[in-house]
Amino acid sequence: MDAVVFDLDGTLLNSDKKVSERNLRAIRAINIRRIPIIIATARPPRSVKQILPEEIQSSAIMVYYNGAMIVSKSLKIHDHFPIDSKISAAIIEYLMKTEPEHALSVEVEDRWYSYQNLDYRAEMNIANNPEQIDLETLKKISPTKILASHLNSPLSFGNKFAGQVNIINTDSNQLTQIMKLNISKEHALSLLSRKLRLSLDKVVAFGDDFNDMGLFKRCGYPVAMGNAIHELKCLAAEVTDSNDHDGVAKTLEKLMGKNPSINSRS
Repeated sequence: MDAVVFDLDGTLLNSDKKVSERNLRAIRAINIRRIPIIIATARPPRSVKQILPEEIQSSAIMVYYNGAMIVSKSLKIHDHFPIDSKISAAIIEYLMKTEPEHALSVEVEDRWYSYQNLDYRAEMNIANNPEQIDLETLKKISPTKILASHLNSPLSFGNKFAGQVNIINTDSNQLTQIMKLNISKEHALSLLSRKLRLSLDKVVAFGDDFNDMGLFKRCGYPVAMGNAIHELKCLAAEVTDSNDHDGVAKTLEKLMGKNPSINSRS
């Protein structure tokens, strides 16, 4: 095993947004064997810091915003791949004209902005809302990621901007996540594989949603959670238990116990 990649929500985190003690023990076992741990999430850094135990954060390579930002202090990695401000402005203008009920916000290296007065605290169980700034200022920003929700036609939006940005619909198609073209979790993993000399055929990846599909196609041993979408399960080498029943730990315990070659990087 050259590395293990973990999605967070619906995967390593249970429904209470916690890492269970059994999952934590499994990650400690990987660390002891000096197998690189990669956290690949749609979340921004500030959100991950609130929910992920410090011992994981300090040892893992962090892939934020579905691959638009890669950070590792120990490896001195800080890669950022923003969307061009002209494309971002065009997206904002399109939504204002064609999606009157839309809610839009942009992330810029851990800062969160919107031209709207949005309150996500109860819906997303967070402490802070996006900082409200004027529309013209927002249009000049080159965002790390754009978030759009309450769209009447995500398909029409996707058709309009296909080939300009990478668009992923998650959360039962209620949330549209927009990154720079060709930026994704699998792109981040490819970059890391070159830096760390990883063989993708020897990478284990855990996930549950559409933004993990490219990762599953690239990794040698993709593992879908029991609660994962059907499309992801079809790509998986294994379907494990759900995120509320220690699916991550159960698979890692089995892999490390049954295959001695997995016990350390070769």
